[in-house]
Amino acid sequence: MTQIRFSRSLLAAGALAGALYAQAPAMSSPAVVTSYGVFTFIDYPGAVSTQIWAINSRGEMVGVYVDAARVTHGFLYARGRFTSVDYPGAALTVANNSNAQGDIVGEYAAVANGPRRGFVLSGGRFSTIEIPDAPASGVVGIAANGDLVGYYDNPLRGYLLRGDQLTRIDVPAASPTVIGSISPQGHIVGSARVEGVSRGFLFQDGEFVKHWEYPGANGFTNAIGINAAGDIVGRYLDAANVSHGYLLSNGLFTSFDCPGATFTGAAGITPDGDIVGRCTVGGVSRGFYLKRGLQPRYTVTD
Repeated sequence: MTQIRFSRSLLAAGALAGALYAQAPAMSSPAVVTSYGVFTFIDYPGAVSTQIWAINSRGEMVGVYVDAARVTHGFLYARGRFTSVDYPGAALTVANNSNAQGDIVGEYAAVANGPRRGFVLSGGRFSTIEIPDAPASGVVGIAANGDLVGYYDNPLRGYLLRGDQLTRIDVPAASPTVIGSISPQGHIVGSARVEGVSRGFLFQDGEFVKHWEYPGANGFTNAIGINAAGDIVGRYLDAANVSHGYLLSNGLFTSFDCPGATFTGAAGITPDGDIVGRCTVGGVSRGFYLKRGLQPRYTVTD
């Protein structure tokens, strides 16, 4: 176990509250009903690109947008309104995940194209998370009890941070190992590339308990989101190298695509099974929210 260094900087609570509800509602286009459920595109007002990376049990979404000046910001979408999330003084901020308490985790860079550092935003305060001796790092998930997961080094390696105790997570012989997120109970998903093939994995109680590829995938399957029920979402590439979203639930895979999209990637899932992520439509990156409820199409595997 390794001691972790922390540093803290304050974002005034008043500044954060002032940003809340300052933007227009996100639902910028009508919902689209498909055989998978009801899709709604979510676009940060005035942004040239929007991506959603997670949704917590309260239905609050976090992600990243790029403004007209090509500056990258994190954001929170809650109760129909956006809040921009920017680490104080940073040139770039990305919001990666949020837990049931509303704590937000992500990464920032002090200068454009500079090394990234992880952060936790809780109670209006930013805490910087640095992995000892790592040139760069980020936080990608936070459990209900505050445990953190993320990445460090190049090629990427994973970690679990519980209090001040660090556990390194590396799939044997893999390069890289990419952590996706952590469930409320502490179950971790991610992906690892071994001998040229990327597969999803589940890390639980200190062990890798499951690995998988989407049936027929062209060498790439990742895993980014997991809920309390153990449902997992991510994306895979087909034979034509087109990216599709997928859900893995009770041993069943469901593949899905945003309407009109040339790229779809799922990133987060609620306790009820609703899914968020990102897609490319007409050359523009957009966030999406998929309200499930209609009968999906399944591919059954062992």
